[in-house]
Amino acid sequence: MSVRCMLMRGGTSKGAYFVASDLPADPAERDDLLLRIMGTPDPRQLDGLGGAQPVTSKVAIVSPAEGDRDVDYLFLQVGIEDATVSDRQTCGNLLAGVGQFAVERGLVPARGDRTSVRVRMVNTDSIAVATFATPGGRVDYQGTTAISGVPGTAAPVELEFTGTEGSVCGSLLPTGNVVDEIGGIPVTCVDNGMPVVVARAADFGITGYEAADELTGLADRIQELRLEAGKLMGLGDVSGASVPKTTLVAAPRDGGAICTRTFIPLRPHPSIGVLGAVSVVTALMLDGAAGHELFAAPPPGSPVGVEHPSGTLEVGVELAPGPRVVRSTVLRTARKLFDGTVFPRP
Repeated sequence: MSVRCMLMRGGTSKGAYFVASDLPADPAERDDLLLRIMGTPDPRQLDGLGGAQPVTSKVAIVSPAEGDRDVDYLFLQVGIEDATVSDRQTCGNLLAGVGQFAVERGLVPARGDRTSVRVRMVNTDSIAVATFATPGGRVDYQGTTAISGVPGTAAPVELEFTGTEGSVCGSLLPTGNVVDEIGGIPVTCVDNGMPVVVARAADFGITGYEAADELTGLADRIQELRLEAGKLMGLGDVSGASVPKTTLVAAPRDGGAICTRTFIPLRPHPSIGVLGAVSVVTALMLDGAAGHELFAAPPPGSPVGVEHPSGTLEVGVELAPGPRVVRSTVLRTARKLFDGTVFPRP
């Protein structure tokens, strides 16, 4: 058996992209096939496409859409050691390659030198518009835009999000509070496209600037925090889920607005997810939020620099009273790595 597949880097993630019609329609059959394609379960994913870490064990499934959108995008997080396939979150990094993939597969026509594709993120039923270069009617991945955590440069991809407020939990502040206390630690639970629990790094006895191998001892404490937060956020038992993510914040030290360390769900993230960063910034903009006093807000209208272990991610969040999210923006890059046929493990 073989399946048509494109491997792409989207932002600081890497994943396998498929047209929905190339995969089984039954979700159970589809997920079994994807596990075999990615090489799961195996901590090295040696017999598949996965890269043995959460940011490289991802799948994007794209299909034509109707109405006010061009395509539908379903994101699936494939486990590594465990044979799991989760649709409980979306991925803003792989989103950065969805529009180009849609043009490459003929699902959407190129529209001049720059093409905008309106994408429904199926996991959260929210809309994103991806704009990217298509000179001469062909996707151009080459460019001079650099993003932290990715070597070299590529063509920019502009992402604009609307309708992400409460897209997973039902409200921007799922607990109804700007700040809650879990196990004696003040936290802010937020959902602006990604359920995130924000807490101060100092409350965990760390600076927030440690290397990943210095943070492994935090796993049990992070799990205790997110299990309780999951209940408060209306997500139920999240012991087997990848959300909510946990982000520990500290004062910026490289010219950004905040320093972050994110766990997915228990492993230290090598950078930070797109919608995770958007949600963290949204939380820190609120008076009284956990870590708000550490937030070095830029002038109104300027992008917010979110420092992470690989550099800085600039995002924009526009809030209205309520609080209510008007729009969120971020700049990413993407690149096609190969296009062809994958042969899943029998």
